[in-house]
Amino acid sequence: MAHLLMVESWVGSMSRLLPRAVREGGHEFTFLTRDLHHYLRAAPEGVGHPLLAARHVLTADTNDAELLLPFAERAHASLRFDGVITSCDYYLPVAARIAAALNLPGPTPEAVVNACRKDATRRILAEAGVPGPRFAVCGDHEEAVRAAREIGFPLVLKPVDLCAGMLVRRVDDETGLADAHRALMDFPVNARGQARAPVALLEELMHGPEVSVETVTFAGRTEVVGVTDKTTGGAPAFVETGHMFPAALTEQDERAARETAVRAVEALGLDAVVAHTEVKLTPGGPRVVEVNPRPAGNRITELVRHVTGIDLAAACVSVALGHAPDLRPRATGLHSAAIGFLVPRAEGVLEGVDGVDEVGEGDGVLEIGVATPGTRVGVASDNNEYLGHVMAGDPDGPGARADVEALLARLRPQVVNR
Repeated sequence: MAHLLMVESWVGSMSRLLPRAVREGGHEFTFLTRDLHHYLRAAPEGVGHPLLAARHVLTADTNDAELLLPFAERAHASLRFDGVITSCDYYLPVAARIAAALNLPGPTPEAVVNACRKDATRRILAEAGVPGPRFAVCGDHEEAVRAAREIGFPLVLKPVDLCAGMLVRRVDDETGLADAHRALMDFPVNARGQARAPVALLEELMHGPEVSVETVTFAGRTEVVGVTDKTTGGAPAFVETGHMFPAALTEQDERAARETAVRAVEALGLDAVVAHTEVKLTPGGPRVVEVNPRPAGNRITELVRHVTGIDLAAACVSVALGHAPDLRPRATGLHSAAIGFLVPRAEGVLEGVDGVDEVGEGDGVLEIGVATPGTRVGVASDNNEYLGHVMAGDPDGPGARADVEALLARLRPQVVNR
């Protein structure tokens, strides 16, 4: 039995999937957080949060690396950790620093920082010849205007250090650029209380379908587990509305996406990681959107598990312990699995969602979940604002997406303006 140090977590599905993977692997973990109530508030009433299955819960300022590292060293001297993990993007760099300081397995801190900072990723991939959009890093609005004129509209403005699509906007003209830049600069601190870099990343708008490539890198070798597709909505935002695994691609497009993702992971120097690399299949070939050095969110890991039997959360635990992950596919009876998200279209208070029981009894349904009545909602602008989801599988072919879309259409959220 191994003992892992878990440094913070997402409050969504990974806060449940990663503890499950630790437990099912026969291991245990200590949870290190600056605010345990951040997670307990997200747990359904009367349900024990899986993070409370930790052997110990330690409290420290996880946002202050200079204080956190000696704290982790003292905890390690008493509790003896075998690996360090996190599922939260905002704590990937400090988790890598702790692992390195404790001489435990893990990616190099430099590689993780470069993957988490979108501007650093752009520079490194460009230097390595990995295809991506034309881009510019802008320190102020005037610099953004000059860069936009050089790149040309339409383009995408995004933060260099946020996730879940937060404040990523399509910009079609200088008025839109000013609005998007102002909104970004008015958000100086992320949801975990960390100061943001006061810069904006401008990118050429890439056209074509977007996919993600799920990979596991161990001992210097990257293995592709599969390719997932994506649909988005909510323009000018880029809200993810659904995914299907495996993506319905031609053999040529799938091979190109796989090869591009592996090149990106290798260029960044990532090792001992489960990664989620987003790729645009443009008319000019595949181009990298971003590289995330952690398992995919939005329950993509569950789509992969339902189809292939491969548990990417378990692989994350294995590589954190320095163990070769089990990536052998197993027959599951499903050819494809998809998830669709119930995206709010109006502001108000959710009174309930009609059709949940009926949809939940549909053929092929794997999961269904909706927000609790009383939830205050607004028009979605990122991936943190869903009202629910439906997941379904198809045993015969790539029909899971169509099935999910049909099921999702039968859910009717009741939002009142009050």
